[in-house]
Amino acid sequence: MQPLIIDLHCDLLCYLEGEPHAHPYAREEIGCSIPSLKAGNVGLQVLAMYTATEKGSVTSAINQSRIFKKLLTENSDDFTLANEAGDIDELSNEKIGIVAAIENASGFCEESDDLDTGFKNLEEIISNTSRILYITMTHHMENRFGGGNYSDAGLKDDGKVLLEYLNGRKIAIDFSHTSDALANGILDHIDKMGLDIPVLASHSNFREIFEHPRNLPDEIAKELIRRGGLIGMNFVRAFVHNDNPDVLYDHIDYGFSLGAEKAISFGADFFHAGSHPDPTRIPFFHKEHESADRYPDIIDELSKRLTTEQVEKMANGNVLNYLKRIWS
Repeated sequence: MQPLIIDLHCDLLCYLEGEPHAHPYAREEIGCSIPSLKAGNVGLQVLAMYTATEKGSVTSAINQSRIFKKLLTENSDDFTLANEAGDIDELSNEKIGIVAAIENASGFCEESDDLDTGFKNLEEIISNTSRILYITMTHHMENRFGGGNYSDAGLKDDGKVLLEYLNGRKIAIDFSHTSDALANGILDHIDKMGLDIPVLASHSNFREIFEHPRNLPDEIAKELIRRGGLIGMNFVRAFVHNDNPDVLYDHIDYGFSLGAEKAISFGADFFHAGSHPDPTRIPFFHKEHESADRYPDIIDELSKRLTTEQVEKMANGNVLNYLKRIWS
């Protein structure tokens, strides 16, 4: 029997907010549609609110938080809120549990906003979604909080204030879009100030296996493991391997070699590709893992490589243990 899947990151909310005719059942449009999630035996899906660092990002993120709330009412036969430790003991794919996250802190505080306004926006988003599992401080580029993957900037003063704001609030900080300097700055500031903030990389692979700034260097991966964090394997072709889909399993094997048996999980990063100016990025996913429908095949392949216990930990057990710990 296939284990339930928990996936730490997808962009369904951004798709529903940005595409005029989008709907959550559009199986041909996005890999995390409701039919795909059910076919993939997904029991819990984290819905990230992605925004770029630009004017209007706050409006977009707040709109996405309202869409999250609307999904629970208009699609109540398919989705259920799963944001308490007690909720996750009853997961099934008859009703897919959902919890929200923020991908890029510009979604609640733009570059020209004062921080007090930004934190009020954050509280509005949390009110609309009931809980935020994690916040990704940046996206690819630099913002007021720190440097993204394609930046050399580290942790900025506003980023330090954000970390101190999160202290004890049971909201994780996500390392999937940090520059190496920002990742180290976050860890150093948490330690220096004695902050109580869970850590994870919601949708990242390993740089040692495939060289890309979106993938984790060993020293950051090992710190996340040491601190009881999670590392969700990303299915995007550019971060797995441009030509060989089976390198996904090399990333997973490498995670186990680093000691990530209790940390490794899934963060597929399914999003609506639409039109894209860079033809080298298309297709965005290898067909072997282009949608949540593919999870049963992925589990079958993992079962050839890992023990039953290891497969179950990766599929859901590691995330369940993490959530029970940080939400208790």
